[in-house]
Formats: sequence, C-alpha cells, structure tokens
Amino acid sequence: MNVENSKAQMRKGVLEFCILSVLRKQDSYATDIINELKETKLIVVEGTLYPLLTRLKNTGFLSYRWEESTQGPPRKYYKITEKGEKFFDELKLAWKELNDSINLINKK
Repeated sequence: MNVENSKAQMRKGVLEFCILSVLRKQDSYATDIINELKETKLIVVEGTLYPLLTRLKNTGFLSYRWEESTQGPPRKYYKITEKGEKFFDELKLAWKELNDSINLINKK
C-alpha cells in the first residue's frame, strides 16, 4: 500500500471543511482559495476545487458574486452562507470528535 495514496484520500475527505474554513474568514476567488490551501500544504488543483465549489453552492452552503478584474475577465468570488456556517459548525464538531477518537486510539 502506498502512503501517498492514503494521504491523498485523507486530504480529499477534509477539503470541503477546509474550503468552508477559508471562506469563513473572507469572500475569496478560487485562485485565492487554492493559494491558501497550498500555504498549509493541502495541495489542490482547479480540477478538484471547482467541482467542490459547485457542489457547495448547489447545496446552498455558498453563494457567489462577480467582480470586475483589472487583469482579465470578471472574477467569481465565493461567500459562505448562513446555511454553510451551520454546516461548517457541524463539520467542526465532527472533526473534533474524530480527532479525539484518533488521539485515544494512539495513546493505547
């Protein structure tokens, strides 16, 4: 079994949580989201991010607005909705419970 494959699967499992976390701080353009995730070593490419953003938007967790850009076409800025905030809080609790469980297992 390849460790890199397992690490990639773990990252995929928490991407929605991480995207919502980024957007809780400020509305962001997709490239800004990718850059922030890369800074934390969660490497994400556009081909992975855009389907997640679309799914989060379609479920009502995100909204977006278009803004004119001085460097090309208008940009789509994503914003977390009230429903998305509630979902984020649920994910945060689930993450804490999972993390606590893993820490307990590792202590044995």
